[in-house]
Amino acid sequence: MSHTPDEWRRNLPIPDTAPIGFTAQDIRDQEPAFDKRRPLRPPGNAPNVVIILIDDMGFGGSSAFGGPCEMPAAERLAAQGLKYTRFHTTALCSPTRQSLLTGRNHHSVGMGAITELATTAPGYTGIRPHSVATIAHILKYNGYNTAAFGKMHQTPAWETSPSGPFDRWPVGDGFEKFYGFLGGETNQWEPTLFDGTSPVQPPRTPEQGYHLSEDLVDQMIAWIQAQQSLTPDKPFFCYLSFGATHAPHHVAPEWREPYQGRFDDGWDALRDRTLARQKELGVVPQEAELAPWPAEAPHWDQLSDLQKRVATALIENYAGFAAHTDHQVGRLIDALTEMGVLDGTLLFYELGDNGASAEGGLDGTTNELFTLNGLQDTLESVAAGLDKLGGPESYPHYPFGWALAMDTPYQWTKQVASHYGGTRNGLIVHWPSGIETGGGIRNQWHHVIDVVPTILEVTGLPEPYSVDGVAQRPIEGVSMRYSFADADAPERHTTQYFEMFGNRGIYHLGWTAVTRHRIPWQPGDQKTRAFDDDVWELYDTNTDWTQARDLAEQEPGRLARLKEQFLIEAAKYQVFPLDDRLSERFNPDIAGRPDLLGDRTSMTLHAGMKQLLENTVPNVKNKSHSITAEIEVPDGGANGVIIVQGGRFGGWALYLHEGCLTYCYNYLGKERYFLRAPEPLAAGRHVVRYEFTYDGGGVGQGGTGLLTVDDAKVADGRIEKTVPHMFSADETLDIGIDTASPVSEDYAAGDSAFTGTIAYVRIDIGQDDHSHLESAEQRHHRLMAKQ
Repeated sequence: MSHTPDEWRRNLPIPDTAPIGFTAQDIRDQEPAFDKRRPLRPPGNAPNVVIILIDDMGFGGSSAFGGPCEMPAAERLAAQGLKYTRFHTTALCSPTRQSLLTGRNHHSVGMGAITELATTAPGYTGIRPHSVATIAHILKYNGYNTAAFGKMHQTPAWETSPSGPFDRWPVGDGFEKFYGFLGGETNQWEPTLFDGTSPVQPPRTPEQGYHLSEDLVDQMIAWIQAQQSLTPDKPFFCYLSFGATHAPHHVAPEWREPYQGRFDDGWDALRDRTLARQKELGVVPQEAELAPWPAEAPHWDQLSDLQKRVATALIENYAGFAAHTDHQVGRLIDALTEMGVLDGTLLFYELGDNGASAEGGLDGTTNELFTLNGLQDTLESVAAGLDKLGGPESYPHYPFGWALAMDTPYQWTKQVASHYGGTRNGLIVHWPSGIETGGGIRNQWHHVIDVVPTILEVTGLPEPYSVDGVAQRPIEGVSMRYSFADADAPERHTTQYFEMFGNRGIYHLGWTAVTRHRIPWQPGDQKTRAFDDDVWELYDTNTDWTQARDLAEQEPGRLARLKEQFLIEAAKYQVFPLDDRLSERFNPDIAGRPDLLGDRTSMTLHAGMKQLLENTVPNVKNKSHSITAEIEVPDGGANGVIIVQGGRFGGWALYLHEGCLTYCYNYLGKERYFLRAPEPLAAGRHVVRYEFTYDGGGVGQGGTGLLTVDDAKVADGRIEKTVPHMFSADETLDIGIDTASPVSEDYAAGDSAFTGTIAYVRIDIGQDDHSHLESAEQRHHRLMAKQ
């Protein structure tokens, strides 16, 4: 059933209806008018809308699309709905998510990369313009309740502090309810969570059975139950964005045990099995070929026995993680069925926001922070950590060979937007009330920007001209609704550009011209070739579904025309200037994006401040710095954290252990350096300080640490290695407690609260002149004395 859009819904929020005038002097003589006005609702029988997004899963990962990861909920929804076999994303998380929620290309909304790599170029600012409202805005202003659960990696990194602003947090993106995290990944056992804009702790510990994926579904079910109890006539829009199956691959052993031995024959054999299964399911044509294996990647038979043992353990763990995630989707589907709302819900189950991740390096890792810092874990170290694999004391990611296999039958992986291995993901659309025949396959070519216009057409809502008084840019996707009832309908999304870190491509009427510029598993500071030196490939995907046969030499004219078309599309959607930098862009001084600290080199923090994300506090990496705190020790002594940043897999902490002042530097969970005072602090007020003198000579170098109490040295020593770029993607800086996983083994998670009193903690960066620090401290005491 189609709807005719109501023009009065074009400007949002919809203006208030003028109340009926009162005509009587005595209210008893006036017929009630207000109760007759119906609350705002969407037109017709608009369905509920649910979007479920899996992170970092390639096209060939899920069993629903022929992969090795058993996902019965996906299979169940596909059997009752439709499978889209040529659906595409942007090749990276933040860009895909912003496109998914806005219906615009990622550069059009300033999200040319993740927010932590934002620059000043219009297509890369990391800032969604107000001229681009989200689908949550539109639905909320048309009478929907809206909620988001899980990963929300769209907020500008410098706006993720308690100071906001909050208009680009999920609650500012149109969601009335938000429960989840803001970064690109999180510890599934000990996540950093927000409810709205307030930091919250998980309801249980890992020892009590906590896991983030389970928590997210519990929260979503509870919210829908309450919404249906109170306003059953009001539709809801829910966005469930799992942190899974992004690294760290965290799951209990019982989920990976069923996969033991299934991957022993390696990734080459897995590709063959997956392709055969995909042909059986009909998600690729019978004539589909495996795309070429990259020369830069080893085949399975080229690995040592130890490499194979490590690799199989890591992929078994990932497969269990995927199965566990899908099980939570099954719980949600069961709950929607019990509430009687599933049939009337338009549900999108997106099996990936990009291709499978190759960010685990050649041999994988038990601490993904290595690869995020441009470093490589050693094979021996990974092997030594397999006994803790998947648990709270691991932070694992599989080798990149499995990513290539999980993207079967396509070339390349996440980050490589040029080829379908980076951009093609399985999509399931489920809507019993609107899709008459379930179990269908749809081969029409589509892109993530097509989800918003599909929702608008199905709900009968018009594309708004203005939202919150701001004129809106046109939606750039096309609705997929035309294909719901017609498997043979001609596709309507006929042209689409792709670009990520210089990897780029263009699709037009079945033909693709593509160029791979950089490889995701090489260090972020790798030297890349000039863009003009990139080699372009040409594929006719009308006959060559998998981009297996390069026709660039046979059809140079067509290739030239498509390259020109890429230039036109790229200029239209703010892709230029191309930017292939990675590590450099983590530094806001180089990238040019806003920095919360600005020119300040000092920040004073206070007791109770916690869950401060890494991009909102002083950067102590690769420079000399000091940490100064004034504390009071009660009679009988004190223990606990004064200040901490990061967690078990990288960070530092200043704390009292058995009453003694201690500094611990945790180098990526592999080495810990300690400075300890020999005697416990006496009762009373003390000024304690840690000073670090950096060696210089590049990033990640060592230095000398010094601990003082009331200006007297109590300990010093060498810190041979430091973390070069990031302590954590999600763990935070806290005052007076370590809120997530512990930096030091001297204290346990959940048992780190400082038992004395903290007056202040100050971080000073880039200051080697100790007289400056002392004068700043004296000024602080003078101010305190005046209060």
